Amino acid sequence: MTSLATRPTNPVVGLPLSHESADLHSTGAALYTDDLVVRHQNVLHAWPVQAPYAHARVTSLRTGPALNVPGVVRVLTADDVPGVNDAGVKHDEPLFPSEVMYYGHAICWVLGETLEAARLGSDAIEVEYEPLASILTLQEAITHGSYQGHKPVVSRGDAAAGLEKADHVFSGEFEFGGQEHFYLETHCSFVHVDEGGQVFVQCSTQHPSETQEIVAHVLGLNSHEVTVQCLRMGGGFGGKEMQPHGLAAIAALGAVLTGRPVRLRLNRTQDITMSGKRHPFHARWEAGFDSDGRILALDATLTSDGGWSLDLSEPVLARALCHVDNSYFIPDIHVQGRIAKTNKTSQTAFRGFGGPQGMLVIEDLLGRCAPLLGLDPAELRRRNFYTPGQITPYGQPVRHAERLAQIWETLNERADIFRRQEEIAAYNATHAHTRRALAITPVKFGISFNFTAFNQAGALVHVYKDGSVLINHGGTEMGQGLHTKMRQVAATALGVPLDFVRLAPTRTDKVPNTSATAASSGSDLNGGAVKDACEQISERLAQVAARKMNIHPDDVRFVDGKVTGIGFHDQEINFTDLVSDAYFQRIQLWAAGFFRTEGLHWDSTRMQGEPFKYFAYGACAAEVEVDAFTGAYRQLRTDIVQDVGDSLSPLIDVGQIEGGFVQGAGWLTLEQLLWDESDGPHRGRLATQSASTYKLPSFSEMPEEFNVHLFEKATEDGVVYGSKAVGEPPFMLAFSLREALRQAIATYGRGTAAVELSSPATPEAVFWAIQAAKDSSSTSTTVTTQTLAGAPAPAH
Repeated sequence: MTSLATRPTNPVVGLPLSHESADLHSTGAALYTDDLVVRHQNVLHAWPVQAPYAHARVTSLRTGPALNVPGVVRVLTADDVPGVNDAGVKHDEPLFPSEVMYYGHAICWVLGETLEAARLGSDAIEVEYEPLASILTLQEAITHGSYQGHKPVVSRGDAAAGLEKADHVFSGEFEFGGQEHFYLETHCSFVHVDEGGQVFVQCSTQHPSETQEIVAHVLGLNSHEVTVQCLRMGGGFGGKEMQPHGLAAIAALGAVLTGRPVRLRLNRTQDITMSGKRHPFHARWEAGFDSDGRILALDATLTSDGGWSLDLSEPVLARALCHVDNSYFIPDIHVQGRIAKTNKTSQTAFRGFGGPQGMLVIEDLLGRCAPLLGLDPAELRRRNFYTPGQITPYGQPVRHAERLAQIWETLNERADIFRRQEEIAAYNATHAHTRRALAITPVKFGISFNFTAFNQAGALVHVYKDGSVLINHGGTEMGQGLHTKMRQVAATALGVPLDFVRLAPTRTDKVPNTSATAASSGSDLNGGAVKDACEQISERLAQVAARKMNIHPDDVRFVDGKVTGIGFHDQEINFTDLVSDAYFQRIQLWAAGFFRTEGLHWDSTRMQGEPFKYFAYGACAAEVEVDAFTGAYRQLRTDIVQDVGDSLSPLIDVGQIEGGFVQGAGWLTLEQLLWDESDGPHRGRLATQSASTYKLPSFSEMPEEFNVHLFEKATEDGVVYGSKAVGEPPFMLAFSLREALRQAIATYGRGTAAVELSSPATPEAVFWAIQAAKDSSSTSTTVTTQTLAGAPAPAH
């Protein structure tokens, strides 16, 4: 295999191409899992029986009345499971529970000839419950000591001693909410059993191999008896990494027991009330700074709300702890983490996978402390950047740390920060009731799975006799453009035009033992595997061409569907002709590729090692205008500089950066999950169950001017064609928006007091923060120690 980062002449990677399914998406012709149902006959539909308690014991379950409903075929319960009655990998998620753990927990499923029959059947089932005490909020969990899983610690130096010698010490608390994935396509599985007993699962899943494993262990089968295919997803964002498995197992169980295809698709209300979300967090911290504003020490405790089971809460917390430093060197640090167990949905992966939560803690801390230190927030951040030679608290050298300062300077120049700051000051001086502010924040995000074994991928590449190419890899497409990039990688590695290459749906019987398409590693891993397979084929074809042109195989070149040699200008072979010659010489024209990320090591017990292949860097400047009367705000302009290495597909990457920023802005400023925390009969019920009550970003929340620049001269060695991940890092760029709101709020007060701001910073939260700024007392900024009580916690 040639150097991963080296690009040949006229590569297809790097071209600004649209998404490979863009036409299908925009015309409605793209097929998703639920669209496949109409191709089958005698399909049964599944509907859940959801419990109306946050915590209860099921004392009686009578399914007989459901079978009297016309069209009901069967009710699935725990007694029907031939294998393991569990939907997770931790064996703490009963598929058919006897103990209800959250409001809306599905205790059994009805199969009907129609969806309406299944729904009516679920209404007919008689269930008796014994209500039990429930824990809903992080504060309740902390008070009652309700925790689950490991309690990791990231530590370096002596945080207590560092705080002792600091010139300024501040402490505070901060609680911030979760986020609903709200993918356009809700969870969906469609399962049938063929004549040989093979269970074929069509599923909207980011992790087909794990879906395969869970379906197999529920059915008491081996993995080779179950095939999972993911055609494409209508969004995932991490919500389809673990959560689809149990739903696919329900459909598979129904198909096996009835011998008929089974469709299970959650409607929007079911999806929101049953599926996990981004983890809410509570943070308590104490930080010390020297007289120049450099952070010397940090002692913090991060508590995540894991919901009723572990799911992916442990690795999410680990990544949060590994990103609490963001872009800043902290000499003495001690950060401990713990996972609260609450009676809510089991919280799960979401874009950033804990990284945003950890980074928000330090960004909020710096935003609050900057005025107390008498420093501009941007300058405080810049002074604390990592520099070359420094290492993270968990022991990983920060390679290319100089890019932080370079990106920061590039952004300041491209966004014309200095001139705009002067204009903002002039505007604020003449406007009493609307104020503007501009904030700039950096991002340093580690790329790779924390669990080292997941950093591997496979691919299968076929070259047919006519020269056309079919590729299959282990990654899944959820709209992020992975398949587009893999076609570009294959075309580049084989030296053929892009239209020679077609991509087949992801299937576990084509590429086995795949990792989830997650951790922003889809292109790195699967691209490496595709390149490996293509180069195996190219090497064989080079032998054939070399014999024909009487040159050494190393001198053969494949470019734009033509095969020639170094220095040849008068002799070339069409790729299709060469493939035909190879076939008649009985040369293998297909290959299985494999890739493993080199140089990784992680000790999860000690929380030490080098878990990431590299860091993705970026910075964002956001300008806002805030209305004092309502707390409403406008995003006037956003400028982003993002390090994506040598981009595989610039148009795709820019789209990911824009989308990531907007989704991050939603989490930080709009999207508020509310549960009924009363002691009434609906305690634990999610109140924000639809788009009418859960506020999503829309065109009106987009920046009026939005500029994205890909950082130049940023080749990343050891990664496919010198590229870098782009899925998750841009999400954290939205910190700049929240910090701009904080700075705008500060202009309504004295400007020397810390501004406490809830997260999400909804217009209501901004309004109350403005009132607090106006009412702020003359708190001295020269005290050595100050406690920051924290913004009012968002409702849960």
